[in-house]
Amino acid sequence: MGASEIPEKMPPAPLPGMDRHGPSPLLRFILSLTALAGIAVPLWLVTHTPKPLATTSEQPVRKRIQIRPQAPPPPVEPVLFQDLTPEQARAANAAVPFAKGPIRAASPFHLSGASDDQERALDCLSAAMLYEAGDDPTGERAIAQVVLNRVRHPAFPNSICGVIFEGSDRRTGCQFTFTCDGSLARHYSDDAWDRARKLAKAALDGKVDKTVGMATHYHTDWVVPYWSASLDKLVAVGGHLFFRWTGWWGTPPAFRMRYAGREPRIPALASLFDAHKPPAPDDETVDAASVSASAIPVPVAGNPDVFLVTLDPRYDPKTLGALAKRACADRQYCKFMAWNSAAQTPKTLPVSPTAISSMAFSYLRDAAGGFDKALWNCTLFPAIASDRCMHRLVRPLSGKAAGFSLDHIPGSKRADHDAAQEVPALSGVHRKPAPPPAKKATPDNQVDPDI
Repeated sequence: MGASEIPEKMPPAPLPGMDRHGPSPLLRFILSLTALAGIAVPLWLVTHTPKPLATTSEQPVRKRIQIRPQAPPPPVEPVLFQDLTPEQARAANAAVPFAKGPIRAASPFHLSGASDDQERALDCLSAAMLYEAGDDPTGERAIAQVVLNRVRHPAFPNSICGVIFEGSDRRTGCQFTFTCDGSLARHYSDDAWDRARKLAKAALDGKVDKTVGMATHYHTDWVVPYWSASLDKLVAVGGHLFFRWTGWWGTPPAFRMRYAGREPRIPALASLFDAHKPPAPDDETVDAASVSASAIPVPVAGNPDVFLVTLDPRYDPKTLGALAKRACADRQYCKFMAWNSAAQTPKTLPVSPTAISSMAFSYLRDAAGGFDKALWNCTLFPAIASDRCMHRLVRPLSGKAAGFSLDHIPGSKRADHDAAQEVPALSGVHRKPAPPPAKKATPDNQVDPDI
């Protein structure tokens, strides 16, 4: 074939479905359908995809279930010992196993209040540490922790000196034996006192002795108190054994009471510390009965027969009864209730059990019933005669003890309507059965909680 016979380049054959003038209608339809699907499918996935599960932070917070105690705080019994020789006591104590599980440390305690009250707290705590443990830093720190644990527990007074000298006016009622066995007559060196006060200051400034945990009781290993079998034995520190209550009352949530911030003068310490000496007559004591008319308390708004009063710290405690009678004037029925600090004084009625337990003074007049009596909180006013002391009530935990019955402070005489009731048994109690209580007349120095 010659060059002149070479054919021209052939045009490309049309694609299937296409003619020489462009895509066929069928192909155009298929392409349009494909494009539409490319838009519709992602849109459907976006609008119909299930929502992701909520993250932990988005989930509603589950409320914590608060396990509440089913009984009031167990009573703190007078210090009575089993009749054993020291050797027998040590053998009996050694036979009791230590409680299983870790020992949980207490929260730090930080002292507050006026300078005089802080000084009295330091005096009381250093005295307890030195007279109970001797000049031994390890033992002194353990004793201090027990005192501070008690201050925050509802079964005990809510002041340092109140805890240490509770029951000191009774031979077997004192909770710390040095307060009633004559030990205060023993003298320690100035260096020993300085060391004790430094350790006490550290404890009051937040230093925690983790060794004894939440312990509220202790005794030497050569005696066996009747109460020891009912408590959890935690640890031995030197010659002392430390215990906590069994059950809920020995756990951290039970130690939630607020420190009072006021410390009573302790006459037994007056020879050792100036802060415990009685005030000079012309120094700070004021005859409450002689105050001006403008200083007389006024009744609660809406209830002209009830007075809720914050006491002036200068008032002579012995004259508070006269102040109450001046305030009540000629009322046939009158309740006069007073506290040592504004923070403790309730503003309205009804008065809570917690407020009643911290009351410093009360006066009740009921002319129709022939009743007219003033009562003092003798933990705060130890110079008052014992027959004028109110029976202190155990303070329930704030927000946790609604509906719980109130009990009297352990070691003190209990009201007879309570004495006739059976005290709920504690886990692990091994005691001789108590004789049935004798019937007596109901005492009239019980603060009326029905306010």
